[in-house]
Amino acid sequence: MSKRNGGGAIRIAVMATSAVRRAKLESIVRSHPEFQLAGSFGAVASLMSFARSTELDVIVIDSDLIHDLLVQPAPGAAIVLLAEVSHARSISRLLRSGVRAILPRESDPDDVLSAIYAAYEGLVLLSTATAESLAAVYGDLPLEVEEELSEEITSRETDVLRMLAEGLVNKDIAARLGISEHTVKFHISSILDKLGASTRTEAVTLGIRRGLIPI
Repeated sequence: MSKRNGGGAIRIAVMATSAVRRAKLESIVRSHPEFQLAGSFGAVASLMSFARSTELDVIVIDSDLIHDLLVQPAPGAAIVLLAEVSHARSISRLLRSGVRAILPRESDPDDVLSAIYAAYEGLVLLSTATAESLAAVYGDLPLEVEEELSEEITSRETDVLRMLAEGLVNKDIAARLGISEHTVKFHISSILDKLGASTRTEAVTLGIRRGLIPI
C-alpha cells in the first residue's frame, strides 16, 4: 500500500458527538497496527482546527451535522463520513468538500475499515443507498448517448478524469502529467462539456458509469 505521508502508519483522526460512538471509532483505529490515532474530537470545528495544523491521512466523522462539513472542509485529508445522506445534491457537495466515503452510521467495523483504506488510496466508496441516490439523478441518459459521449473523450482527458476521481487538484495533476495548470484547466473544461457535467464530481460519477474510471 502506498503511503502519502512517506511511509509509516496511516495517521487518522476521529470525530463523533457521542462519546460511545467516538470510543468505537477509536477502538477500530487502535486495533490495526497500520493505523495511528492522531486525535479524537467531539465537535467538527475542533477537529478541523486540528487538521489544519497537523498532517493527517484520513478523518473519520460520525455525525449528521452535514452543514459543518460543507463550511469547514478539511485540508489534505480524505474524509470517511458515517451519516444518513439521501439527497444527491448534498452527496455531490460533500464529495467536493473532501469526503471520499459515505456509509450509514450503524455500519459494521469491517465496513468502516474498508472505507478508511479506500479513502486513503484516493478511491470513493459509497453505500448502496447513497450510490442509488446519485444514479437516480445522473442515470437517465440513453445508452447510445453515453457511448457517443464516451468516444469523444481523448486518452489524455481520460487520464485527467481518473486523477479527478483520485481527488487530485489541478497542481498535482499538472505535475504528474508534466503539463501546465492552464492546460489541466482546459482539459477539465473539455471533459465537463463532453460529459454534460456541471461539476467535477458529476464528471467523475458519469465517468464511472461509462466505464472511463475503473472501480
